[in-house]
Amino acid sequence: MSSTHSPDVLLEQARAGDREALGGLLEEYREYLRLLARARVGRGLRTRLDPSDLVQETLLEAQRDFRQFLGRTDGELAVWLRRILARNLADQVKHHQSQRRDLAREQPLDPLIEQAHQALAAGLSTPSAQAARREQAVVVASALAKLPPDYREVIVLRHLEGRSFEEIATAMGRKSGAVRMLWMRALEKLGKTVEQPDGAA
Repeated sequence: MSSTHSPDVLLEQARAGDREALGGLLEEYREYLRLLARARVGRGLRTRLDPSDLVQETLLEAQRDFRQFLGRTDGELAVWLRRILARNLADQVKHHQSQRRDLAREQPLDPLIEQAHQALAAGLSTPSAQAARREQAVVVASALAKLPPDYREVIVLRHLEGRSFEEIATAMGRKSGAVRMLWMRALEKLGKTVEQPDGAA
């Protein structure tokens, strides 16, 4: 973490009215929310809607409305943030109803955000000591952000977007066999990064 304080300490300070602690706490969820947003913003819609803008809007709203958050743990905070993200995404999709693929009409967005969260939470075969202390999906998202771009991309495409190796190969301009090898190396690196969050593995 960027702060010397644990998420629980920051959450306690934020609930006591410390705005700096609140800002630091919410910042820890930026990569997590960005990955969820990317997984749920359709490829066609991405040309009009930047997941990073959606995340910024979500974090600003969370800071503004933090008094409405009644939870006590970082896991409960992650749930609250996911709900804000899903609502903001639904609002944005309504602005782009000219899109052929209208996510709002296909299915509710809350379950879709939850699916992406579960994919992140299952990013490792066994929980690490670091993840045992924090919401695992948030830990995995932070670790993903530290990976080389091609490692990060292959994991996101495979686990969050659910693409086949053949589809990923096309998207990344590689052969399917090379993508499988890249994916295996990326998962190994991800595991090491989660276990050693403050340094390269």
